[in-house]
Amino acid sequence: MSVTIPDEFLEASELTHAEFLQEIALHLFQSQRLTLGYAAKMAQMEVSAFRELLKVRHIPLYEYDLEDFEVDLQNLRELGRL
Repeated sequence: MSVTIPDEFLEASELTHAEFLQEIALHLFQSQRLTLGYAAKMAQMEVSAFRELLKVRHIPLYEYDLEDFEVDLQNLRELGRL
């Protein structure tokens, strides 16, 4: 499937074609709609470069929530390390 974005939108956003793709990829990654690999591919970047872009934009590579923390605590207890 191909998506055509009219030049009007690019001009209005004041972004280049590459920047526009990066913005879409960043949004989809941040909203957990695309994996790191697919987001980098959409942005037409190497994964390492896309990771650096995430870092510059202060977008976390991983979401670590309270549930993850509780699972980690339980695992540490079971291993006798807590």
